[in-house]
Amino acid sequence: MTSEKMTQIFEAFVKRDSDRFHKIAWEIIEAEKRKKHHLLASQLKRILTENSGASNINHIQQIPPIPRDNEKGFRLLDVKKFFLDWDDVILSPNTEGVLKQIVKELENENVLATYGLKPKRKVLFYGPPGTGKTLTAKVMNSIIGYPLVFVRFESVISSYLGETASNLRKIFDFIEKGKWVILFDEFDIIGKQRDDSTEHGEIKRVVNNFMLMLENYEGDSVIIASTNHPHLLDVGVWRRFDEIVYFALPDKERRNKIFEKYLRVLKKDKNFDLTKLSEETEGFSGADIEQACIDALKMAILSGKDFISFGDVKEAVSRQEKKREAKKVIKYE
Repeated sequence: MTSEKMTQIFEAFVKRDSDRFHKIAWEIIEAEKRKKHHLLASQLKRILTENSGASNINHIQQIPPIPRDNEKGFRLLDVKKFFLDWDDVILSPNTEGVLKQIVKELENENVLATYGLKPKRKVLFYGPPGTGKTLTAKVMNSIIGYPLVFVRFESVISSYLGETASNLRKIFDFIEKGKWVILFDEFDIIGKQRDDSTEHGEIKRVVNNFMLMLENYEGDSVIIASTNHPHLLDVGVWRRFDEIVYFALPDKERRNKIFEKYLRVLKKDKNFDLTKLSEETEGFSGADIEQACIDALKMAILSGKDFISFGDVKEAVSRQEKKREAKKVIKYE
């Protein structure tokens, strides 16, 4: 960091100029990347993004009181702000194109309005676990500039009859008070089929209520629902969304890019073969590859090495494969 940047970031902090502080911080991170100080750049980025929560977004909009459930007083949602971009998530070209179109529509809302058109604001993400659905919601939050609202389903679902629908109503009332990107993760919990014989009448009423709330919502926020189990969703839920986006498991090319992304913090030995790793991880999700890379990096660093070997990653990939097989056994037993 230059003395000039150090002076600027201290001045921004003292003056509580959050926008300028973050701008300079990102310039410092990019400068470290250019110097190939990837580990330092990653650490700075993690600190900046993980700690950019509700306390840092009050300059954007006033945060209303967080709604709570009546049963135990738990928060029904969390509000956070992230600072990411499209480079932070590796998606298929088709998926990325659809998402960028959504953002473009939102950025040009006034232009569309002159033709009596509206941007898409209700989006359903679906696909296998670990394919980037939650991360993409964080990226869109960053690019659109609205705070991200995480709906906490463990608090929303109540044991009291009628309380779950009431909690959902509180969430939609909160949404009406600002501009947000709202993430309903594991959406199938409340969007499940109404004709499921294993579910009682209360769940069916909750699904009906949620679909009505979603259909009637006309605010300025972006609602994202995400599920790993699209087959569980009620058929009526699908047509309530303006756009449906599929997140596929990464192909060989994307697996290669994911390995590159997470292993760049250390130098690689001369025998490193990214192509072979990409070929041998068919069926892996992006999250599977990320975890294998993190395990390999830890193994190398704690061994006192300043580089990562092909063998380190191969061993980590093998361990991750065993975890994946164990999950399949647990799921189907």
